[in-house]
Parts: sequence; C-alpha cells; structure tokens
Amino acid sequence: QSLLDMMVAEEESLKERLLKSIALCRKELDTLCRELQLDPFEEEEESTILQMEKNLRTRVEVLLKQKRDRKQELKTLREQDQDLCDILCTTPFCIDSNAVPSLEDLDRYRRHVASLTAEKEQRREEFVSRKRQIILLMEELDHTPDTSFERDVVCEDEEAFCLSTDNIAALQNLLQQLEAQRSLNEAVCAELRSRIVALWERLQVPAEERESSAVH
Repeated sequence: QSLLDMMVAEEESLKERLLKSIALCRKELDTLCRELQLDPFEEEEESTILQMEKNLRTRVEVLLKQKRDRKQELKTLREQDQDLCDILCTTPFCIDSNAVPSLEDLDRYRRHVASLTAEKEQRREEFVSRKRQIILLMEELDHTPDTSFERDVVCEDEEAFCLSTDNIAALQNLLQQLEAQRSLNEAVCAELRSRIVALWERLQVPAEERESSAVH
C-alpha cells in the first residue's frame, strides 16, 4: 500500500508539472506567434498530456529559433545598410530594429540592400573611370590639384571617397572643366601654329629650320 501511494503521488506530481509546463508553453507560443506574425498554434486533438507537453515544447523551440534567425538577419542587414549609406550618403532603411521582422519585411530589406549594393558598384565604376580621365587631363594640362575636392579625387584612397550624388555630379563637372580647358588650349595652339606657318611663309624660312621646330 505504501509503495502504491508513493507511485500515485509521483504520478500526480508529474501530471502537475506537465500541466504547468503546458500552460507556460501555451503562453510563450501565443507571444511568439504574435511576434512572428504567425497563425495561432493548433494542438492535436485527443493527445495525452505527455504528448501535448512534448508537442508544445518542440513548437516553442522551433519558433524561438525562427525568432533568433530573423533578429540575426535583421542585424546583419542593418550593418550592411549602414555601411552602404555611409558610402552613398543616403538615409538608412526605415524598420523597427527592436521588433521581430516579418518575412515580408526581411525580403523588402534584402532587396533594398541589393539595390544599394548595385548602386554603389555603378557609382564606384563611374568614379574610377572619371578619376582616370581627370588624372590624364591634369597631367596633360600640367594642372596641380588646388582645391580640397580635387585633392580628394586624385590623392585620396578610392575606398574612402564618398560616392554621394553631389560628389558624382561634382566629379563630372570637374571633368567637363578640364576638357573645356584642354579644348581651349588646343584652339590657342592651332591659332598659334597657323600664325607661325604664315610667318614662315612670309619670311621664307627653310624647310630644315621648320622641321626642327615641328616637334614642339
């Protein structure tokens, strides 16, 4: 009788622990479903208390992992977004970093970061190409960078250059100014050459003397 009473007491104690665990799991599941924007968890009908507790606990573990994964991906996306915004001088994506993001939110954020990454690559290629042209023009014109922007373009590390729309526009403007200066210089040179040829003709300068000056 004593052994039987002890066994019954143990079973009653186990039942009580299982019922408490079920209550806690249900409460946690409700919270997780709301945070993850999922439909409420439907329990299997006609399952034992032991099976019900196991099913609920397993479901809680699955949803907790989903929550951790979503929060981690959000953190990673925010870091990538901030780095891109620093380079492109744009505003970060608007999302609540404290809440658990929905799958749709994460998908939108992924597409936003991918778009910024593509924009960065396009602007980087544009910058490198125009920088190369600017350096060649400056060498041709014997022009020393004399403004802070020109020094940033020519002397600074390419990775450190801010690829904002204003900077890209200023880069294009600088390139156009240098091209205009080269065109002006070429026009002046052409005018001077034609005057030299006219003077050679009038002075009847020999061809040998003309050829010695032609290299210039």
